[in-house]
Amino acid sequence: MSTATQFVTHSGVLDRLREARRQTDSLFKIVRPEALYDRPIGERHRIIFYIGHLEAFDWNLFRDRMLPLDVFDARLDRLFAFGIDPVDGGLPSDQPSDWPSVEEVQDYVRRVRSSIDDGIDRLDTTRAGDFEFPPNQLLNVAIEHRLMHAETLAYMFHQLPFSKKLAPYGPGLILSHSFYPEMCRIPAGRATLGLPRNSVVFGWDNEFEEQPVDVPAFDIDRYMVTNAEYLDFITAGGYTNASLWKDSDWQWRNAHSIEHPVFWKRVEGGWVYRTMFQKIPLPLDWPVYVSHAEASAYAKWAGKRLPTEAEWHRAAYADVDGAERQFPWGSAAPSNKRGNFDFDRWDATPVGSFPHGESAFGVSDLIGNGWEWTSTLFSPLNGFSAFPFYRGYSADFFDGKHYVIKGGSARTAASMLRRSFRNWFQPHYQYVYAGFRCVREL
Repeated sequence: MSTATQFVTHSGVLDRLREARRQTDSLFKIVRPEALYDRPIGERHRIIFYIGHLEAFDWNLFRDRMLPLDVFDARLDRLFAFGIDPVDGGLPSDQPSDWPSVEEVQDYVRRVRSSIDDGIDRLDTTRAGDFEFPPNQLLNVAIEHRLMHAETLAYMFHQLPFSKKLAPYGPGLILSHSFYPEMCRIPAGRATLGLPRNSVVFGWDNEFEEQPVDVPAFDIDRYMVTNAEYLDFITAGGYTNASLWKDSDWQWRNAHSIEHPVFWKRVEGGWVYRTMFQKIPLPLDWPVYVSHAEASAYAKWAGKRLPTEAEWHRAAYADVDGAERQFPWGSAAPSNKRGNFDFDRWDATPVGSFPHGESAFGVSDLIGNGWEWTSTLFSPLNGFSAFPFYRGYSADFFDGKHYVIKGGSARTAASMLRRSFRNWFQPHYQYVYAGFRCVREL
């Protein structure tokens, strides 16, 4: 075994790359072969693109920066290089015939993986000065990029007809739980966003530099807003009251005839909910998944507002002694008794199902069970510097059109549950597993 293999295996990074591959490979297996050229979400690529994209990303990232890889198919390297951000605008118009065959893409995947793994085995990491970027940094980028797609692909596959999916074995649905909506008082104090530049913890470029923020006291919902609470908003005419919506959100609602969350379906006598693999009666105690536009309208209707990123941090990580925790529950590593995350389930669970995951001030489900919208536009922290090898990762989205979401969903990998991780989406994208909770100023 070479020095390089000892290095990356000892650090766990190579094992994590292989586990991430296993995760995405298993995800593609739930799609029936005849659906691989489908486009479940109009703003996204066809499914076949993502099979090639994950390997092309790794190849383009490692080649010449970390590994001396010989190009064997520059056309596919370019074809699978970039995805699509679902911002309002024109939809892609490509046809299935524009894409390579499944066999050609699978062969590309095999050759890329073989070349990368052989290259890593020959890599001599003892010659640190030969690398412009630390190999572990590039490997972590590749791993988390893949795991991000493992989640966003679930959003896409959720929209496929049930007949085009194969349901794997997994935990059953939890459909009922007793809870009472209430608010928690969060005292004034400091919230620390981001990571220090010298941190040994991996972070994406938008997670630097560490930034302390003084936050006044406020009240926040103990639980995420549930389907039952959101149903009250619909019944009260929330989708027909223009005064509750920002102008751009109201225009979007009207242009697309948005009348309810995308996971809901109106049926005679009520509502049903579309889980990943079946329809069930609307689970009233699950968190509602909606766009930022819908969440904002609800918050205004309720006489509250969405939290800022710093307020959300304060509610999640502040300790009663004034310090800050690594996770809402403390310093223990994430586990399935702390929340609904890390691919353990396909769908949400009732709010409040994980009391061992509560924050110091009793706020529930801050990590897992659904990302949470904030009112903060995605922008750089002080001292931001784009990754030279992936300049567009964050900077392309500092456009005033994307909002920070925090926390995580059932399909969020454990590595991205770190306190500094920042996710973002544009306000009219309904398909993300994102809900919200409201705050009230004192």
